[in-house]
Amino acid sequence: MLVTIERDGPVAVVTMNRPEAMNALSKGLRAELAAAMVEVNADDSIRAVVLTGAGTRAFTAGLDLKELGADTSNLGAANAEDALANPVKAIEQCKKPVIGAINGVAITGGFEVALACDILIASENARFADTHARVGIMPGWGLSQKLSRMIGISRAKELSFSGNFLDAQTACAWGLVNRVVPADELLAAAKKLAGEIATADPGMIRAYKALIDDGYAASFGDGMALEHSRSSAANGQVSADEVEARRRAVMERGRAQV
Repeated sequence: MLVTIERDGPVAVVTMNRPEAMNALSKGLRAELAAAMVEVNADDSIRAVVLTGAGTRAFTAGLDLKELGADTSNLGAANAEDALANPVKAIEQCKKPVIGAINGVAITGGFEVALACDILIASENARFADTHARVGIMPGWGLSQKLSRMIGISRAKELSFSGNFLDAQTACAWGLVNRVVPADELLAAAKKLAGEIATADPGMIRAYKALIDDGYAASFGDGMALEHSRSSAANGQVSADEVEARRRAVMERGRAQV
């Protein structure tokens, strides 16, 4: 199998499983990854997802250039809006939080797969690179727009124009990844965070994720108006007893974390 799904209670670990080719995104792997994301999204028992690559060398090295060299028609399918043909679209459309556990290089299309995740945790071996300009292929999965919004337009241009690698610690300093952990602790750290997220109300997480994503895609003013509209509709349906019970649970959880 080119993509595996491991279920651990409410957490699913989706692994790109082509380590001999640095988990390069062949047509087959893209299809299986998209299908896996659609599957975990539809599974009500899953509340959070961890996405990673097999082995220690690569999260994914991006589109399979050998395959593309033989048949560039694959590019059209790769950029399709259909989630079943486009793994980035499938990740973006997943209503559950997706944590990218970046275990090695994330290059070009692989960088775009990483950027589709909600949260990134990197191992000390992680490195990121955008080589679209050097390969001669324009990004079609959102990198040209997402990266500048995450790390600033000048830094994004530096990476995209040079094609240079960005190491894990610098990626963390620039705000691209949330934290860097030792390689042998990466999956455990990602699963721990996923498990913590899974303890929250799934309906609330689903709605909150949609609010953040929809607002982020809009102007600041439109995003504020969207928050006001959705919060007014949702909060008016919450009873005082529910708020009090949840407040106490939050306090107990906070004491346990001290």
